[in-house]
Amino acid sequence: MGDITYAILGTGALGGFYGAKLQKAGNEVHFLLKSDYLEVSQNGLVIESKDGDFTLPQVLAYSDVEKMPSCDVVIVALKTTQNHLLPHILPPVIKDDGVVLVLQNGLGIEEEISQIVGNVRIIGGLCFLCSNKVAPGHIRHLDYGQITLGEYKSNYQPTGITEKMQQIAEDFQNAGISIELAEDLLLGRWKKLVWNIPYNGLSVILNARTDELMADVHTRQLVEQLMYEVALGAKSTGRVIPESFIHTMLSYTIKMKPYRTSMKIDFDESRPLEVEAIFGNSLRKAETAGVNLPQIRSLYQQLKFLDTRIIRKQGTGNREQGTGNR
Repeated sequence: MGDITYAILGTGALGGFYGAKLQKAGNEVHFLLKSDYLEVSQNGLVIESKDGDFTLPQVLAYSDVEKMPSCDVVIVALKTTQNHLLPHILPPVIKDDGVVLVLQNGLGIEEEISQIVGNVRIIGGLCFLCSNKVAPGHIRHLDYGQITLGEYKSNYQPTGITEKMQQIAEDFQNAGISIELAEDLLLGRWKKLVWNIPYNGLSVILNARTDELMADVHTRQLVEQLMYEVALGAKSTGRVIPESFIHTMLSYTIKMKPYRTSMKIDFDESRPLEVEAIFGNSLRKAETAGVNLPQIRSLYQQLKFLDTRIIRKQGTGNREQGTGNR
């Protein structure tokens, strides 16, 4: 059993899957939940996985962060649209000299978290995972699962492979999770955006799964053009993404099982979209360096329209029900 204690903030398709794998391997894991709390506290977690199904009948589940113990590693697995909650829920669960492991999409997330907690290390995790929550406490893992870890340093200076990264990687690998260690977190973040920007954005705008986007000659070409534009954005911050990596991402997606992206699921469920973290932050980084990314900006503007409409509908619904915003 590992000596490192873990907290999961956001026990959904991603946090629930990785947290359950860590617990199954013998690690002490504490799960913060919201709508699924009663189900998970009574019946545990159910994982359907291409690597083998399993159930955890009992997990350490909490609905109140103040009741959670301070842990060595706090995994932030919330959608970035919920990051306004972090100043309240993150400090109580992280030990002094602990680690915040950020398993979120987008750019600049670690920088924001560094403003919330001091005297801790921050590691970014880039997850290449196809996983959905199909019912309360019930997660279906469809494909892949690898995480790339990179440690954050002020202004995203490359840190190399640190001892703390290696310690956490060992726990994940013992849990059957493939880990790659990156010397440069910012480069890793841009590489993740090579996939996230075209597929998340187009899946919403065009109402399509990944396989449908790749099957049509026109959308496949558009995906590839967007990937090259992400690489241009990376170059504006001094990071080079090789052409071979773009071809690898295209190849992976062709082989992937038909997949509805996380942003498409959020859109279908009328939940706020991670537009700023994925698209807005990337555009602003490039524009600060004087680089224009016209196709990504077009996606951003369309997604902002759709996201604003979702948020307005939610506000109207809350006012009608008299519940207030949450």
